[in-house]
Amino acid sequence: MKNFIGGTIGVSTLIAILGLVFLSSLPAIAGTVSVDMLNKRADGQKMVYSQDVVNVKVGDTITWIPKSKGHNVHFISAPDGIAKLPKSKMNKQFSFTFERAGIYLYQCTPHKAMGMIGLVVVGGDTANKKVVSKTKVFGKSKKKLKKMLGTL
Repeated sequence: MKNFIGGTIGVSTLIAILGLVFLSSLPAIAGTVSVDMLNKRADGQKMVYSQDVVNVKVGDTITWIPKSKGHNVHFISAPDGIAKLPKSKMNKQFSFTFERAGIYLYQCTPHKAMGMIGLVVVGGDTANKKVVSKTKVFGKSKKKLKKMLGTL
């Protein structure tokens, strides 16, 4: 089979090219990330999530898993347009799919003053960083939030 340059191209090469064209037209498969709710992390920090900052794409889902009792996930700041911020039940696994780009701030309700907070950055969009920085947090969470936002 002749190609547009004048050389020959094999059937298997043609099939591979057509397959790549087809696959590139399919929607991307959303990802899933797990974050543990912990009394103590491997680095020695207490009352924390396994990751302080999680970066995901729009459409990805994060599942928070209680590895220790007494924890939850309570979103306290999100990009504009999020009508109701979710809050999980205590000691229960919780999943949330991120449909809007931006920074989301969440905390563990009973341990918020101990610095048990986390950020999710969706789609690399940090446009609402200033709004998140003004969110009322308590105790050790104030310094930790400033530090986390400084890494973005």
